[in-house]
Amino acid sequence: MTQPAQSTSNPLLQLWRNQESRGVIIQIVTMVVVFALLAAIARNVVINLEAVGKEFSFGFLLWPAAYDIGFSPFLEYTNQSTHLRAAVVGLLNTLLIAFWGCILATMVGFVLGIMRLSSNWLVSKISYAFVEFMRNVPILIHILAIYAIVVTLLPPAKKALNVGADAFFLSNRGFYVPSPVFEDGATIVGIVLLISIALVYFFKRWARRQQDDTGKIYPVLWVSLGILAALPGIAFIATGMPLSWDVPVLKGFNFKGGMAIKPEFLALWLALSLYTACFIAEIVRAGILAVSHGQTEAAFALGLRPNRTLQLIIIPQALRVIVPPLCSQYLNLTKNSSLAIAIGYMDITATLGGISLMQTGKEMETMLIVMGVYLVISLLISSFMNWFNHRIKLTER
Repeated sequence: MTQPAQSTSNPLLQLWRNQESRGVIIQIVTMVVVFALLAAIARNVVINLEAVGKEFSFGFLLWPAAYDIGFSPFLEYTNQSTHLRAAVVGLLNTLLIAFWGCILATMVGFVLGIMRLSSNWLVSKISYAFVEFMRNVPILIHILAIYAIVVTLLPPAKKALNVGADAFFLSNRGFYVPSPVFEDGATIVGIVLLISIALVYFFKRWARRQQDDTGKIYPVLWVSLGILAALPGIAFIATGMPLSWDVPVLKGFNFKGGMAIKPEFLALWLALSLYTACFIAEIVRAGILAVSHGQTEAAFALGLRPNRTLQLIIIPQALRVIVPPLCSQYLNLTKNSSLAIAIGYMDITATLGGISLMQTGKEMETMLIVMGVYLVISLLISSFMNWFNHRIKLTER
């Protein structure tokens, strides 16, 4: 009679044969290898720095920068400021161009995408030609070309174009506009404005619930505009109108006072926005085409006009297709802003990753900070777009 074979399996072998435990083991081994490689690279860097007499430290951030930054709208800066302050100015300039670039690119991209689908042959072909030209030419060429146009075609400051009310001037040194001067009481107006925004938010949510429960539609837009205009307006008058304007005035060879939007910012903003808008246009076109044509026919059968059909039926459904790839375009625009160094726009790459690097010789430290900054900005943009995508996704009832 045959005796049953005794189990001689190794416990480690049994653990490996288990699918769940094997996956955990592979991940642990992978992480160990990755961290070991990073440790080896870090050790090699430290050894090489010691060999050339360099110390890995971030103390250089407190040294005087000793260079000028021509565009610093948010933070006071002089050539006696530290490298850390220069880096903060560069970071703010990067965020400024990324913020306004994403806004303009989105607006132009949506318009171009809808124009591509227009039944008007001329409108459709103009949009098609613009999109194909812009996105098939390198972005750096666009930046240099627009900057050259701004600098060469616009007149000098002494012959600046008066574009409005003797307060707005356009020249090859920038676009000069009045800057606000807040006086006593402006804080109260600001608080009332924040309260008004909160009231609009809660009213919109209440109106939506009422519509879902009873079907009654409230004029949310007009009520919201009334709240935003009336409450801050009353507070503004009651506090004695605590706002004045510093108007730019030509003195000598340049304007004094007001606020100057430099040609470097204008060129970079337009180039990045128009270039990215062409990719967004194709995303919008694809998103609209992804919506079933039956939705349009049903809307027309109910008597909705084409523009209302697009606004209420097509775009809300197309957004679910548009938003995920739209996030990638926002990330591309933000990272492409590093090309600003080509025209002298002082972003984080030009300040900390450019002049500060060359003055201090801290290549590793400056590049680590610059890469970390772009990583954090990209993660924040991705997080916001993921949240927005979650808000607009279809929910089953």
